[in-house]
Amino acid sequence: MLLDRDGCARIAAIDLGTVSSRLSLARVRDGAIVDSKKHSVITDMGQGVDATGRFSAGAIDRVEAACRTFAEEARAFGATATCVTLTSAARDAENAEELLARLRALGLAPQIIPGEVEARLTFYGVAHDFPGERIAVADPGGGSTEIVVGTYDQRSAHLELEHVRSLDIGCRRLTDRFFTADPPAAEELAAAAAWSHDQFASYWDEFADRPSRFISVGGTVTTLVSLTYELEPYDSSFVHLHGLTLEEVERQLDRMSALTVAQIRELKGIQPKRAPMMQAGTIIIRELMRAGGYENLTVSESSLLAGIAATIDEALRGEKPVVGWTPELSE
Repeated sequence: MLLDRDGCARIAAIDLGTVSSRLSLARVRDGAIVDSKKHSVITDMGQGVDATGRFSAGAIDRVEAACRTFAEEARAFGATATCVTLTSAARDAENAEELLARLRALGLAPQIIPGEVEARLTFYGVAHDFPGERIAVADPGGGSTEIVVGTYDQRSAHLELEHVRSLDIGCRRLTDRFFTADPPAAEELAAAAAWSHDQFASYWDEFADRPSRFISVGGTVTTLVSLTYELEPYDSSFVHLHGLTLEEVERQLDRMSALTVAQIRELKGIQPKRAPMMQAGTIIIRELMRAGGYENLTVSESSLLAGIAATIDEALRGEKPVVGWTPELSE
């Protein structure tokens, strides 16, 4: 394994989600991320997939363009290994192979990962900040939401996962399924909320003893912090491990409920391309908290990408990956 002069492996992790395509360029030493920088693009890969079961031509083009840029950035960074994962939308799209072929032509080795693997990787990335603590971690994405309860023992490098679930509910899927008006009608918002609550209650109801700490990752919760504090520009160091109350989430949802997508785009602290899915995403966060009985959550910027980076490092060092999944790598 090639290391830089500080003894770090240089790793590129690419996550192609239903809404966002994300790149993390990380320097990793002995399984720990020393430093990293991220690049995110709203590619809306899952637009229409819930209804049609297929990627649109435009979505494939957008993701390919983002990955071409990511591959160039990885080479400039000096990455010795690159991993590309695809999640919910790619699991659902019958023409996913068309996109995979485009990515292979760029010299990448894309993998569509199961929901449970996605959940394990996300938990692993988050849990490094909470060693030895029993936590609940949720990753609400565009097409699915992963929820895990467990503990990470850093000294023994062991994950103790009590319950891992991937649910087919996300902000793009909810928007496409329930919203027809702009802004959505009160009845549409209520129906989306009721359906979301039922999905999450089916998970939380299995626990008599829920963890006291609930952590959420993803673009919706980070944007909710940014909206609450009107962050311009976005400040990752402020958002990471910041708390959000249920009252603050409800306040932002009430604020957006009467706004059109165009008006939401103008709010301070939002990434404009995220505006079309923001109401649905906020409903999901609220119902996750309500169903779980949580008045507070912790926002984490360490997510799937962090878990992938740590797992790549383990694979490069010839170790058995903690999450039980081995990534396919390209140089």
